[in-house]
Amino acid sequence: MQLIDPVLIQRRLNELQDQDLYIHLEMTTGAYASHMDSSKHPSATFISNARLRYTTGSISEKAPFFRVGLKTETGWVYSEGLTHYEDTEQERLILAGHDAQGKLVVALQLSKEPF
Repeated sequence: MQLIDPVLIQRRLNELQDQDLYIHLEMTTGAYASHMDSSKHPSATFISNARLRYTTGSISEKAPFFRVGLKTETGWVYSEGLTHYEDTEQERLILAGHDAQGKLVVALQLSKEPF
């Protein structure tokens, strides 16, 4: 994975706009973290292969993190804390946010095909 290039990601968001897509979105602050440390608050979000069509997609930066917002006909989907993207993917947009230890914290993926 590479550090996010906001110009490249905005271009990819524009290319996928107004198309029927599948979304994978997940976030965890350590759903299993409380097994090792009971003071940790376990939380997680996961959605995979939900259908999505957005009319506007945008990326914004609050250094060193990025936020991607997707405006749909009836609301918004957004993901914050993104740091990296997969540069080998041509058919899918794969974004991730990693913490200081390199662990995955958030992932946002868009594709014309199911994951």
